[in-house]
Amino acid sequence: MSERKIRILVAKPGLDGHDRGAKVVARALRDAGMEVVYTGLHQTPEQVVEAAIQEDVDIIGLSVLSGAHMTLFPRIYELLRENNAADIMVIGGGILPEDDMRELINAGHAGALFTPGTSTGDIVKWIEGAMRDKVS
Repeated sequence: MSERKIRILVAKPGLDGHDRGAKVVARALRDAGMEVVYTGLHQTPEQVVEAAIQEDVDIIGLSVLSGAHMTLFPRIYELLRENNAADIMVIGGGILPEDDMRELINAGHAGALFTPGTSTGDIVKWIEGAMRDKVS
């Protein structure tokens, strides 16, 4: 019997309407053998968490270019905890200042954050490693 595929929800929360990067990453994850659910633009944190729970994903990948990352990541983390779904890992990417990235990761609101220019191969490797660590 084959291993279960990694399931990841790619979401664009907030008002940002630029989703090319999210679609490129989603395609790369799919090409790497992961099951990808893309929620589309303008999702609320509540919609993201509800979809993640309904789709039984392992990871939520947020794409944030709007500058609202310091609000969106903590809110999604809070909603996951409230819904007994804190085992769903949250990662993200976008225009994120280094200080904010450190704060989000140190607070446990994100497992990893990727900035423009990160290779999709590096994102795939990080996810695969994180899932191996989670299982073991």
